[in-house]
Parts: sequence; structure tokens; C-alpha cells
Amino acid sequence: MLLKTFGWSFAITAAGLALAGVLWGWQGLAIVAILSVLEISLSFDNAVINAGILRKMNPFWQKMFLTVGILIAVFGMRLVFPVVIVAITAKLGPIEAVRVAIQDHDRYEALVTSAHPAIAAFGGMFLLMIFLDFIFEDRDIKWLAWLEKPLAKLGKLDTLSVVVSLVVLIIAATTFATAVPVHDGEGTIDKATTVLLAGIGGLVTYLIVGGISGFFEDRLEEAEDDEDEDGAVEDAVPAGAKKGGGSVVGLAGKAAFFMFLYLEVIDASFSFDGVIGAFAITNDIFVMALGLGIGAMYIRSLTVFLVRKGTLDDYVYLEHGAHYAIGALAVILMISIKYEIPEVVTGLIGVALIGLSFFSSVLRNRKEAESAGGSGSKAEVTSGV
Repeated sequence: MLLKTFGWSFAITAAGLALAGVLWGWQGLAIVAILSVLEISLSFDNAVINAGILRKMNPFWQKMFLTVGILIAVFGMRLVFPVVIVAITAKLGPIEAVRVAIQDHDRYEALVTSAHPAIAAFGGMFLLMIFLDFIFEDRDIKWLAWLEKPLAKLGKLDTLSVVVSLVVLIIAATTFATAVPVHDGEGTIDKATTVLLAGIGGLVTYLIVGGISGFFEDRLEEAEDDEDEDGAVEDAVPAGAKKGGGSVVGLAGKAAFFMFLYLEVIDASFSFDGVIGAFAITNDIFVMALGLGIGAMYIRSLTVFLVRKGTLDDYVYLEHGAHYAIGALAVILMISIKYEIPEVVTGLIGVALIGLSFFSSVLRNRKEAESAGGSGSKAEVTSGV
């Protein structure tokens, strides 16, 4: 199963490193390898979050996530997106932006770096909403009960997540964004308006994409419940949503499609810090795209592996740890509008939180097994929670 799930990742790694060696020599090969490790370390929590969503989707959409999704992740976010940002922020035409990215590496790095406040605000708000919606929801399984129980009670207030996010955005815009260092180190610039607009854009994107996917997911669950109770879904499914045998193909397809979009936006938000951080290693757009792309492929494969192994069911606190890591990343992105934060700090925080949640899950499984008299497997114990 390991080879089946990671086979494409291994093959692309071998091909990518060989290509790097041919084009840029041993130094280029080493840089691509380092960038791949950087991407994996920064996005491990992304895999856990993605797995929590992907397990609700059928095998077809899981394959779409590994094929079409990886094309969007590699070519869209790691290659095309930075060039688009340069074109917009520097008010360049598409051809000129591509020329700068390919031929003028120093200017390209400076332009992308100068756009970081807007990128951080957009991604920070999107990720913060994911974290807040998770932490404000009342869940049967709680990791840090002393914190999650009172927050779940507060979460009964509608739109609390939006209010908290807007407060964070206003604070960031009026403190960090009013004195953003210029990329050449000479003076500062006020980007409060830019940060506000970008942050609101991230918030609106979350509400639209997350809201639509949630709507169709709820409708699908309602249809499945009605099918279980009555053996028919005639009243639960709108006209044109059914295809043969009473299955809710149309509705499931819509739900999966918007979940797929939701996953891609999440991946985009996670990739921002990786793209910016990669400039500390190289400013060659193709070297960067190849290295980060290889890392993104492993994150995709790891997501599918977690789904197929049922890891999130066996280790029930992993999703909690990943969401806390998302919250930490959101805060780091907002702070990074003004202050430079090493990527190793971001990566270590995420790994530490997920590691702690995994260790807590193991302890919980042992206690459950002991209370059951040692009978039954760990999977049987956790599935009964």
C-alpha cells in the first residue's frame, strides 16, 4: 500500500532530482532537495487537515485531488501564482512579469517579497477562519478540554468566528502594516489599506467556498439519512440530482466539487509561507517550482495515505493538533507582515503540535484498551468512541 500511495511521489522525486542535476548541476540538485524537505516540513499539518476533508469524498475525487489537484498545486501555486502577484503589485503586463521572473531574479524576488503583506493577510485570514470554526464547534471528542469546552459554549454565538477574525485583521492592519520594512532595508511603508483589503478578501473567500461546500455536504447527509430511514430519497433530492437506482450522484458530485475547491484554497493558503521562505534559498523561479512541487506531491500522497489507513479514526486528536497548528500559522502570517519569522520556527511549531496530539491519542487508546479489559484491538476501541 505504501508503494501504491507514494509511488508517483517517488517517481517524480527521482525524475525531478535527475532533471535538476542535468540543468543546474550538483548545486541545483541539492537546492531542489532542500526545498522539497522545506515544503514537507511546513505543510505536514496541511496533510492532516486535507485528510479530514478528503475522507468524505469518493475514490474518484480522491484521484482528482492527486492528479488535477497536484497540477494546480505545482504549476498554479508554485509557478504561476507568484508571477501573477508580481504582475498585479508591480502593475506589469503578463509578458513583462514572466520576463522579470525568468531573467531578472533579484527584481523578481524583491517584487514578490514586497507583496508579502497582502499575501500574508489573505492567507492568514483564511486559515484563521478554519481554526476558529473548528475550535468554536462543540465536539464529542475534545483534546484540551479545559480550553475547548468554554470556547464551544462561546461558539453558540452566530458569526463569532467572523467577528474575531475581523478584530485580528484590524489590529494587524493598524499595528504591523503601518510600518512594513521596505525590501531594500531603507525606511518603511504604510500598507494598512492593502492588508485590510487582502484580509477581507481571504475572509470572503472562506465564507463563499466553505459555505457552499458545507451546504452541499449537509444536503448530501440529509439525503443519506432519509435513504437509510425510508429506502428512498425522492423528497430529499432536487430534480435532476438523481441518476438511476435512486443514488444521489448529482448532489454528491456538487458536494465533492466544492470540497475540492475548498481543499485547493486551503493548499494555496498553506503554500504562501513556503513560496516566500524559498527565497532564502534561491530566487530562480524554476528551481523553486521544482523543489516545492516535489514536496507538494508528497503532501498529496500523505493525505491519501492517512485517509486509506484510517489514521484519523485511530488517532482521534490528530485533527485537533493540525487545527491548532493552523491557528499558529495564521498568527505567524499576520505577525510576519512586519517581522521576519524564520521558516524553521513555523515548521517546528506545526510538527510539535501534531506530535503532541499523536502522543495524546496513543495514551487515550491505551487507556480505552485497559478499561475494556485488554480485549479488542485499538481500532475497535477507537471506532466505538
